[in-house]
Amino acid sequence: MTDASEVLVVVSKVKNYIRGAAGMNTAGNVAPAVSAIVKKMCDDAIENAKNNGRKTVMDKDFNLASAGGDEGE
Repeated sequence: MTDASEVLVVVSKVKNYIRGAAGMNTAGNVAPAVSAIVKKMCDDAIENAKNNGRKTVMDKDFNLASAGGDEGE
């Protein structure tokens, strides 16, 4: 298991994306918040894979609709 406080995102990439997309600065507490979202999505995807009898997490295991993405199906 991973440490609950471990940041799973590349902070500089998140900051660059926000600056490029909106010209805005990024507060220091954004990285842990984004990491928490990523962890939750990963945990849900792991459960989806398990429920489908797989030991491999696949893109289809992520509920991208809840993240504002396109599921493609």
